[in-house]
Amino acid sequence: MNTLEIKGDWNIAKGKLKQKWANLTDHDLQYTEGLQDELVGRIQKRTGETREAVEKALKEYHTAKGA
Repeated sequence: MNTLEIKGDWNIAKGKLKQKWANLTDHDLQYTEGLQDELVGRIQKRTGETREAVEKALKEYHTAKGA
């Protein structure tokens, strides 16, 4: 998988996360490899969701795209 494919997949995931939790900002969703815990924490802080719910949603989006 090349860099463009990874960026494209992440852009799709960001759009779906914004659909689920509209109060997330682009800044909240800036993701750098190795910072998944920070991403989960930012989503939790903005949405009030539990860590488990956020991780489940992220996993569902990742699985749904066929990765």
